[in-house]
Formats: sequence, C-alpha cells, structure tokens
Amino acid sequence: MKKTTKKSTKTVSTPKKTTLGVTPLGDRVLIRPLSPEEMGGKTIGGIIIPDTLDKEKPEQGTVLALGEGRLVDGKRISINLKVGDKVIFSKYAYDEIKIDGEEYYMLKEDNILAVLK
Repeated sequence: MKKTTKKSTKTVSTPKKTTLGVTPLGDRVLIRPLSPEEMGGKTIGGIIIPDTLDKEKPEQGTVLALGEGRLVDGKRISINLKVGDKVIFSKYAYDEIKIDGEEYYMLKEDNILAVLK
C-alpha cells in the first residue's frame, strides 16, 4: 500500500492591482475622493452648503486598492479595510496622484479615521 501525504498550503494575502494599474506598498491605501454630490449637498436640516465646499478638499473617499500591510518585528500586520469601503481620513494627510487625468489620494492606514456604514 502506498501512502499519500497532503501538503499544507497557506494562503497569503497579496495586494492586487486595480484597473488603474496601481498597487500601494506597505500600509498605504489608494482612495478615490468622494464628489460633493456623493457626500450630499445638503445638511440633514435641509441647509444647502455653499460653493466653498467645492474649493476645499473632501475628507471622504472610497478605497480602491490596499497594500499588503506593515511589518512589525518581522510579522506582517494586514490592513483592516477592504476595497469598496467608504472612509473618512485626516485632512492634508495624503499624497495626491493623477492617473488618466483623475485625481486620487494615497495615504497610510494610520491616517484613516473611520469607515462609513
């Protein structure tokens, strides 16, 4: 009788390229900023927000791609987000990048403050 042994396989989370062809490194996250329409042009009370909102940078966006996480003492700590999450992030804590004429933000996971439900 011949014995067969099964090899154990571990799946390792690897970052995937977006359709934009960009893969963030380490604990970085690629975000598409939400437009004023996506964030809502009115407050709950029905007050219309003035045009100055368009001039300020939005602090909300949608996660498009994730890095594989940061290294701590030789161990990889994965990012606690997933592609498609809508997030709130720190103002001025990102790098602006342009891909095909569109503006995106690249920031570290530490600069993401919350996930919107």
